[in-house]
Amino acid sequence: QVQLVESGGGLVQAGGSLRLSCAVSGSIFSINTMGWYRQAPGKERELVATISSGGSTNYADSVKGRFTISRDNARNREYLQMNSLKPEDTAVYYCNAEVTYLSSSWEREYREVWGQGTLVTVSS
Repeated sequence: QVQLVESGGGLVQAGGSLRLSCAVSGSIFSINTMGWYRQAPGKERELVATISSGGSTNYADSVKGRFTISRDNARNREYLQMNSLKPEDTAVYYCNAEVTYLSSSWEREYREVWGQGTLVTVSS
């Protein structure tokens, strides 16, 4: 049906940069808000950033000025550019999208979809 696949995670030293990508695939009619969330060991999943279909963005205070979310509507992709990374940014990062799509029963459906997560590790 609909699948989100993240890429771009890895190990980086503090102060470094990484760029995460998320590709949305399936029989998609439209994508509303897209976002990135993260979950550190022993902690709850938290919002990192969101971007609306029109390009309006929202960031967690902890990443403002360091992370930038963007999207390519033509390719059904979203990105998270992460600069000035800190050890406390270490987490599994998940992409998220609100998708209207054609289901396997040939019905138009709308739901929130999550990727499988990609690990970002920032060493001190």
